[in-house]
Amino acid sequence: MQNTPIKYIINLLNKLRPHPMIIYPPDYWLSPLGAVLGLIGTAYLSHFFLSDFNPWFIAPMGASAVLLFGVPASTLAQPWSVIGGNLIAAVVGITCAKLIAPILAVALAVSLAIALMMRLRCLHPPSGAVALTAILGGPQVSELGYQFVWSPVLINSLLFVMLAIIFNLVAKRDYPHHPKTPQKKH
Repeated sequence: MQNTPIKYIINLLNKLRPHPMIIYPPDYWLSPLGAVLGLIGTAYLSHFFLSDFNPWFIAPMGASAVLLFGVPASTLAQPWSVIGGNLIAAVVGITCAKLIAPILAVALAVSLAIALMMRLRCLHPPSGAVALTAILGGPQVSELGYQFVWSPVLINSLLFVMLAIIFNLVAKRDYPHHPKTPQKKH
């Protein structure tokens, strides 16, 4: 039987449908609650420690909230991934901003950050936005140079992970997640 153009389009559209998500009922309210508490806490503490400093909070933390509170067992949401990924992306982003024209810098910064994060086992998708923020964050970020890596990126990341650990502990969710190793069969 030949594929007609209509069948081809229908098959293609069927492949685009989302897979079913298995979400346990408590997570429908725990995940958004954790995100709001984690973001408020991180924003408040970052502002407290960095109030004279601009920027004191970076937008990629919103994307990190989805991982830390929505899928805390994901390898992309683990503390090493969040902190390491964000630091690598910030260093790479600032370096590219200093050395390369912006249009090329945005592409290279994210690509290099991905390569390094994969090599160092700290892949964190929101870190791609950290690299872009380092380049496109405006004059305030440009003036900071490598200071941007430590403040606000490291401070935001550490505070956010700390609050995620506390929240998930109170919520009795496994974070940081340690997958169980399979038992050897004898």
